[in-house]
Amino acid sequence: MTPSPSPIAPSSVDARARGLVDLERYPLLDPAGAAGADLGPVVDRARAQLASIGAAELPGFVHPAGVAQLVEDALALEPSAHHSGGLGTAYLGLPDESRPEGHPTRYVGPYGVGAVAYDQFPASSPMRALYEWEPLRAFVEAVLQRGPVHRYADPLGALNLAAMQAGDELQWHFDQTDFVVSLAVRSSETGGDFEVAPRVRNVDDECYGAVARVLDGDTDEVLTLPMTPGTLLVFEGRWSLHRVSPIQGPTSRLVGLFGYDTAPDTNSSELLKLVRYGRSA
Repeated sequence: MTPSPSPIAPSSVDARARGLVDLERYPLLDPAGAAGADLGPVVDRARAQLASIGAAELPGFVHPAGVAQLVEDALALEPSAHHSGGLGTAYLGLPDESRPEGHPTRYVGPYGVGAVAYDQFPASSPMRALYEWEPLRAFVEAVLQRGPVHRYADPLGALNLAAMQAGDELQWHFDQTDFVVSLAVRSSETGGDFEVAPRVRNVDDECYGAVARVLDGDTDEVLTLPMTPGTLLVFEGRWSLHRVSPIQGPTSRLVGLFGYDTAPDTNSSELLKLVRYGRSA
């Protein structure tokens, strides 16, 4: 396996990460409230939102000065992004030609996105420091209530910068992982909305009728989640149909994607790496 980026000293990670987060609003360093702060209500609200709509939004997780650092970091990384695009299905596989025309498993829509891989983030990257920061991993674990949560072992996919420029979008789809953690860094001028049909399917029922209505343009059950810069989002995309609307204007949409899993040593497939990064090592 390709080695992960050279490790950063924990003290350096801690110093840089804590300088980004609004620790008064999100007291990750004082979860039990020993200093008068209490993370419990924050976790409770996030859990309730996750149970309700499959997404926990944490606005202002990174304070404005921290967002400015992340934007500078992302703009330096963006030119090295590998761009992929084409047509994709809602189920991230091939269209099921055995189904009748109009069936959700035959839906295809356009996608386009650039990705910077984990091994391209320098040791000086504030986004990398935040991802490797233990209090953030522990917080995500507390919100999810799925047992231990581990950072990916994938040297390419553990941490990504998703960069979307004019004309880029992500088609309606379900994720193939149980959850995704993202950090909004910069919004596009127009477009780039994160649209979600919450919990439109479940483990017992694919709910093809409800999925088809969304794919056909019915927005009655669709929410737009504000990806305001500095917002941390914990999202259960396996059960919620979602997309990113087309980017418009010269300002790229920049989002950090943090790879966590309940299983240790998680890695991506060779095919996924080739598509997303143009390489597998």
